[in-house]
Amino acid sequence: MSKSIISKDEDYSQWFNELVIKSDLAEHSAVRGCMVIKPYGYSIWEKMQAALDQMFKDTGHSNAYFPLFIPKSFFSKEASHVEGFAKECAVVTHYRLKNDADGNVVVDEDAKLEEELIVRPTSETIIWNTYRGWIQSYRDLPLLINQWANVVRWEMRTRLFLRTTEFLWQEGHTAHATAEEAIAETEQMLNVYADFAENWLALPVIKGRKTANERFAGALDTYCIEALMQDGKALQAGTSHFLGQNFAKAFDVKFSDRENKLDYVWATSWGVSTRLMGALVMAHSDDAGLVLPPKLAPIQVVVVPIYKHQEELENISAFVAELTKNLRKRSISIKFDNRDTQRPGFKFAEYELKGVPLRVAIGSRDMNNGTVELARRDTKIKETVPQEGLADRIETLLEEIQQNIYQKALKFRDENITKVDTYEEFKRLLDEKPGFLSAHWDGTSETEQRIKEETKATIRCIPLNNPQEDGACILSGKPSKERVLFARAY
Repeated sequence: MSKSIISKDEDYSQWFNELVIKSDLAEHSAVRGCMVIKPYGYSIWEKMQAALDQMFKDTGHSNAYFPLFIPKSFFSKEASHVEGFAKECAVVTHYRLKNDADGNVVVDEDAKLEEELIVRPTSETIIWNTYRGWIQSYRDLPLLINQWANVVRWEMRTRLFLRTTEFLWQEGHTAHATAEEAIAETEQMLNVYADFAENWLALPVIKGRKTANERFAGALDTYCIEALMQDGKALQAGTSHFLGQNFAKAFDVKFSDRENKLDYVWATSWGVSTRLMGALVMAHSDDAGLVLPPKLAPIQVVVVPIYKHQEELENISAFVAELTKNLRKRSISIKFDNRDTQRPGFKFAEYELKGVPLRVAIGSRDMNNGTVELARRDTKIKETVPQEGLADRIETLLEEIQQNIYQKALKFRDENITKVDTYEEFKRLLDEKPGFLSAHWDGTSETEQRIKEETKATIRCIPLNNPQEDGACILSGKPSKERVLFARAY
């Protein structure tokens, strides 16, 4: 194939961009900052959606859909929320176009909206305005709603999947009778995200809480899962927010409790996005292409026939038809690439680039010997195995590949968490050995901001169940009772 990509050790950023495009995941669109997710990439997102959607439903949530456009006045009702998103909002001011005297299409100045509409950057405001009509009594609670949607956040510097002006996501928005119930929901959804990341994306994550500086705009507390990419940078893979009563008060969402007393409901919101596609690529892939965990691979097994005559192909095809039937019974996706327009070597390279977990090569000699050749994408190990019991062997191998990809990422993550106790060491390691730096912090926003300005490293999270230890902040020297995780991040 002519789709070779630059080495990730030579230029990690360019490697990522080339890999996303050449493996047919996505491409840049005619709209600046936006992307086209191609069929192969979208099929991975569909698998993510399906798995997460079932997890949401298993925890009692239902899907709904809310408007793309939000009245500007809604954002004025929660001050910290609007401050957090004001610079990223796309605004609709007119509702009609017209042709000018020269035949050019222009905005009709007479079609100005009475109130500007914001293109959805997140849906708290429109949803809580709606919930006011849905919630009157404790009998209406908890209200557990999820939305699959697109959002727009105007980005100046964009990267495919990681940071685009428009992206796809899900956003959960729930209402509860007590703060305790809302906090339990926030923690439950964080655990759902961690479960999905580790068992589907094969991506080890650290669960933690954000600092006040890094919280979601309008939240009282933000929980997150943080992952480490192969270049040593961190990536926030999902967030779950305890919103307190802020949005309920802003939109006057009250309920009558069991004692018939009125109170404001307690809220949460939580979400993951197509940024997970970027995490999937950066955490596992290599210089030959994608390395996809079998659970998310659009094609889990590809069969490439090697033949000279039509009769040989017919014999191979009959065998593959039976294998396909057996694998599909096990919900294993298989593709038989019997194109006669490309040679086997081209196909091998193509499916390596696309990250297909397992390749089966079979020729006339294999048919005579009752064997096939299996090639794993994760280790690139090839082996010749009997055709008898092949479906069982493939099913076992796919499970092994899923686990091996996770264990490799876990080993890399754990080897790149470094304890540091001085600011000099902190700054040196950021350049020499990127990764998570575990260090003491004095708990002040001022110290956190100064470290960010001087090093471009942020506090990724305060890990949950963090061991308590006496220490001193690396910058101020003030006492600290626990370490936090710093890193440069996407």
